[in-house]
Amino acid sequence: MPPYTIVYFPTRGRCEALRMLLADQGQSWKEEVVTKESWLQGPLKASCLYGQLPKFQDGDLILYQSNAILRHLGRSFGLYGKDQREAALVDMANDGVEDLRRHCSHIIHHGHEEDKAQYVLELPGHLKPFESLLSQNRGGQAFIVGDQISFADYNLLDLLLSHQVLVPGCLDSFPLLSAYVARLSTRPKLQAFLASPEHVNRPVFGSRKI
Repeated sequence: MPPYTIVYFPTRGRCEALRMLLADQGQSWKEEVVTKESWLQGPLKASCLYGQLPKFQDGDLILYQSNAILRHLGRSFGLYGKDQREAALVDMANDGVEDLRRHCSHIIHHGHEEDKAQYVLELPGHLKPFESLLSQNRGGQAFIVGDQISFADYNLLDLLLSHQVLVPGCLDSFPLLSAYVARLSTRPKLQAFLASPEHVNRPVFGSRKI
């Protein structure tokens, strides 16, 4: 049995970055897919610490909160920067990804059409900090922090790939981010995962789109 289990809805949502990380690190995992119907029945939700998914199992360790899971895997696989300085920058970048992810998710699930149009209009301003972070690290030719991949890279890559689906052309004015997505997406194990039916057929955010 794989040591890892992901319990989540049949979407990419807050778990695709975890899956990218595990795939790129050569790990296998088990998926327990939760349907909307089973979730609304209540028992599983009541059993979850915060009443929400994802739920992640690493052996006998059970974790909730997607970013806590990413940080756990970052520590487990040495994906947390090479020292405390880099670890702080990785945390900062990941928190920036979380801010944009929460904003995007709220707009998709709760926003009106005019809110979505405004989000698309303001998106360049939300992406600019990540372009700036890349430019400050080896001229944008490496990772978001340092010279080795971190858990924040998987989280950022997932968010950018999702936005390319939701808002086509959104990276056209960001050459470093565009090159970053292309570069990371060609890492052999990650490329294989991104081409897999499991990833391709999994909705980005359920059935909703901007």
